[in-house]
Amino acid sequence: MSSSAAVDNPWFRRFSPSDSAPARIVIFPHAGGSASYYMEYANALAPYADVLTVQYPGRQNRFAEPAIDSVLELAEQLYRELRDWTDRPLTFFGHSMGAAVAFETARCFARDGLPGPERLFVSAGRAPSLPRETAVYRLPDDGLLDTIVRLGGTDERILTIPALRELILPALRADYTAIETYRCAPEATVPQPITALVGETDQNATVDQAAQWDRHTTGGFDLRVFPGGHFYVAEQTGAVVELLTAHLRG
Repeated sequence: MSSSAAVDNPWFRRFSPSDSAPARIVIFPHAGGSASYYMEYANALAPYADVLTVQYPGRQNRFAEPAIDSVLELAEQLYRELRDWTDRPLTFFGHSMGAAVAFETARCFARDGLPGPERLFVSAGRAPSLPRETAVYRLPDDGLLDTIVRLGGTDERILTIPALRELILPALRADYTAIETYRCAPEATVPQPITALVGETDQNATVDQAAQWDRHTTGGFDLRVFPGGHFYVAEQTGAVVELLTAHLRG
């Protein structure tokens, strides 16, 4: 896949294109997240992998498109797009909602008998078969925005600007609808090994809930616990990049 090919593909941002890297990492953002949140990761990983950072519809350069409120639909669409990017070994990294989207995208590859990623790194996400009893997506606008501010990962100042609030809300509500209505069978697995990453004080996806990803792979499981909460990825960039590059070099 040439470095210019992604220019016309709205699903992926390539902040540091690397046509010579031996591997490719796909980063799946969290609910309410956009590709640019992971720019530092993309730049740090560039020597080791060509990084595709997913841009879900309804945000940034895709504001004009309707957001998708289904994990399974997001996964199906991303699977179709990623089939053109398998000229190098793939690795998936998904944070929070992105962990579920990455898992279901890998399942699409397996369903159709295609190799898919070599490994899944699922971050700050509870095991997909665990029940989700929250209904944040049904809250009024202020309640929805308060929830994401409490979790971290969002600049509160953006939410004080009415025009920006109106732009952010549709995609945010769609994302929360997607993850909170997502259901996965206990027996659903992928053939790839899974590494689960979690913040030790994360109440949204606890260490125990992350550990239960081991049910969903037939390829081996590893759990890594980091200092911090749900958005430990913002504070532990160096440690997470080190883990990912160790996998790529290995």
